[in-house]
Order: sequence, then structure tokens, then C-alpha cells
Amino acid sequence: MELFRDIMRLVRWSNLLFLAALIWLMEKWVAVPMLDKAAFGEQLPWYLLLLIMLATLGIAAGGYVINDYFDVKIDRINRPDEVVVTRSVSKPVAMRISIVLSSIGALCGLVVAGLLHSLTIAILFILIPGLLWFYSSSYKRLFMVGNLIIALLAGITPIVVAMTNVAILQLRYGTIIPFTTLPHDLYAWLGGFALFAFLLTWIREIVKDLQDQMGDRELECHSMPVVWGEKWTKVFVTGLIVATLAIIGHLWYHVLPFPISWTSLSTRYIALGIVIPLLCTLWLLWAAKIPSDYKNCQQVVKFTMLIGMLYSICIVRGL
Repeated sequence: MELFRDIMRLVRWSNLLFLAALIWLMEKWVAVPMLDKAAFGEQLPWYLLLLIMLATLGIAAGGYVINDYFDVKIDRINRPDEVVVTRSVSKPVAMRISIVLSSIGALCGLVVAGLLHSLTIAILFILIPGLLWFYSSSYKRLFMVGNLIIALLAGITPIVVAMTNVAILQLRYGTIIPFTTLPHDLYAWLGGFALFAFLLTWIREIVKDLQDQMGDRELECHSMPVVWGEKWTKVFVTGLIVATLAIIGHLWYHVLPFPISWTSLSTRYIALGIVIPLLCTLWLLWAAKIPSDYKNCQQVVKFTMLIGMLYSICIVRGL
């Protein structure tokens, strides 16, 4: 039982659950209603959606394992109580687990690409496991590169849903699709969620570097807090949060099809569920002094991301 719990911790089961929920929300609460509105109806059969989930979760889980494989020394300094690799799972076993999970994920992704006749999707599911490997082994120790890679990979998840729906539309209605705005609309709406996931993940990754700066300094990693120092890293994160709030404000005022009124549930949802938590993140960030403070700040960012993704339900309900 303890070994099972450690393996679940190793693959970050809660993060995998979030990814699965994100894919389901983007498909069922954004893509499908848009397809229904355009009179095409739901396009992805259940088995294709399942394969997309398995591909994403397999690659993500493999990436988490290989990250812990390469981070044993750093984790022993930053979070000694949470180390799994070398304690209950040996390094060779961790490597095999990572390879198996990543291979299953890539294979499922290639099956999806084959069924949809999409070379782009195939390249994506081959490229991502490689990026995660190089991120864990070297890129994460480079200034800002690792943060951006993880943020980009998080943002890709909603885009994959758009890509697969557009691919199946082109496969089934190739002569009609060029004369509709549906592909553009799918990419625009799902791209908005992708941008939100990208920005929140980038913020969380930098806050995580602030939490882990002791181990990073010890092993000479060039993370932002090590290179710029704690104060200027906080200034940069503040800029990202302000930029995120500005983008939300722009979309809220100019794009979202809901009235800007406190009587609108959409307005209250954005204000209470996204804007206020982001402002709380700012306060927690500047008040943080020790690693546990930064961990609390991370948790608020993760909560905000979850609430932001659940906003997809508001769009469909027209709140």
C-alpha cells in the first residue's frame, strides 16, 4: 500500500486528474456546443477522446517521473520528506516507469493522428515526450527556458482539443469547412483557455523556483531567483499577474458575450473566482519569506487555474 501511494505521488495523480478534467471540459463544454451551434454536432467519438486523454496523461505522468529521476539531489535539499526515487522506487525502476508511460502516451497520440490523418498531431505527440526529457535533464537548469517549456506544454492541452476537432471536420467535410468560420472560432475560444493556462503555469513555475531556490543554488541551477535574486523575481511575477489581469479585463469587456454587471453570474464568477485570487496571489507572493509561504502561493495559483477552466461551463450556459 505504501509503495502504491508513493507511485501515485511520483506520477502526480492530482495533476493528472486535473489534466483529464481539463480535456473533458474543453471538449464537452466548449468545442461540442460550438459544433452544435454551427449545426455540425459532436464530432469526436468517445474512443478518440479517451485516446487523447490517455496520450496526454501518459506523457505527463512519464514526464513527472523522469523529472523526479533527475531531481533526486535537489529534492533531498528542498523537500526531503517527499522524495520517492531512491527511497521506495529505485532509479532504474523509475526510468523504466517513465519510458513505459511516455511510450504508451506517444503511441495513443500516434493512433489519434493516424485515425485523423494529421501529421501535425503526430509530430506533436512525438515532440512533447522529447521536450519533457530534455527539460528534466538540462533545460530546467537554464534561465527561464524550463519555465517556458512547462508553461507552453500546459497551454497546448486546450489547443490539442481544437486541433483534433478541426482535423476530424476537415476529414469529414473537407469541401465545406473552408467556407465556415468554425475552425477559427474553435482555435480562438480554446486558444483563450490555452493562454490562461500558459500564463498561470508560468507564474506557478516561477513561484516554485522561489520555493526551491535553496537546492537550486546548491546545485548551481540558473533559475530566475538564483540569477536575478528574490526581489526582482517577485517583480517579474507581479508583471505576469498584472498582464494576466489586463488580458482578462480586455476579454471581459470586449469579447465575452455577457453583460458587465454585478447581476451577471459571469461577472461575479470572474471577479470572485479569478480576479480576487490573483490579487491574493500578489499579496502572498510579497509576504512570502520561507519555502512553505511560496508553497501556499502556488496552491492559490493552482486553484485559480482550476476555477478559470471551469468558466467554460459559464460560456455554454450563457450566464
